[in-house]
Amino acid sequence: MSEHDQAVGVDVGGTKIAALRIDRTGEVLARDVRPTPAHDQAATLAAMADAAEAVRTSEVAAVGVSAAGLVEWPAGVMRFAPNLSWRDIALVDEMRERLGLPVVADNDNNCAGWGEFRYGAAAGHRVAVFVGVGTGIGGGIILDGRLFRGAHGFAAEIGHIIVEPGGPQCGCGNRGCWEQVASGHALARDGQEAVMRHPHSALVERSGGDPAKVTGAMVAEVALGGDTVATGIVVEAAHRLGEGVAGLVNVLDPDIVVIGGGVSAAGDLVLEPARAAFSAAVEGAGHRPEVPLVLATLGNDAGATGAAALAFDLLDGELDARPGVRP
Repeated sequence: MSEHDQAVGVDVGGTKIAALRIDRTGEVLARDVRPTPAHDQAATLAAMADAAEAVRTSEVAAVGVSAAGLVEWPAGVMRFAPNLSWRDIALVDEMRERLGLPVVADNDNNCAGWGEFRYGAAAGHRVAVFVGVGTGIGGGIILDGRLFRGAHGFAAEIGHIIVEPGGPQCGCGNRGCWEQVASGHALARDGQEAVMRHPHSALVERSGGDPAKVTGAMVAEVALGGDTVATGIVVEAAHRLGEGVAGLVNVLDPDIVVIGGGVSAAGDLVLEPARAAFSAAVEGAGHRPEVPLVLATLGNDAGATGAAALAFDLLDGELDARPGVRP
């Protein structure tokens, strides 16, 4: 293959679809962003194909799809999406038929982790963990330079480890999942309560006094503006995030942990308390090599960039057809 080949990555989430065209250095050459018709599977597939076509040129040789949920490997079938209405959708087959190109599909945080490993904050590291913190929490695990998939392709669903039995209801059906106490879910829920309990908080003015209008992004924004109530909410979620990361480090012993997703936009407001909680909770903190917790560098482009990188791997015959591990 020529070094000038290009690929398209399509990242589909509950609110938006983003398509990027990149080259083999990871440079973004074109982008298209459009809303996700999340409650209509057929319309979502059509919008994904339209987004890919909007950035496609004759130099594009393959397409990667990044999707939020359990994506079976190697079939590329979305089996279950806890925060979408998707069930048993053959993403690879559907997109290949629409676009007439080779297609690969994977979980969104696997793709984001792969993007950070290939082109971002985890580049050059042998063992890395990506923690995507947005509305929920997802993960990507790189072991010896390869993306770990588990027995069926469903590995790294880290947000659904139960850390608070009997806690808040999760979209997966369980209660007390990690993502319910350490992600945008937690910020929104606690922010809604704060509007009713703290009338002098800037959250009240920002939401017009309506708890239903409070989102996780709003809480983070108000916290960055210096509001003490919102800051307390963010710091508490960040502590829970760091505690969970400590558990992952105890199990996987990575070189680096990369924190991405929308909540990471709060920067040090999240990262510093997360680091402190991590250091307090990880086993043998003073007797093991330091494991840095760093922010992702690709931002919202990580999922689509990683999906496009997988498309290059598909072209180059580097994808392992077995479940388990693969590039």
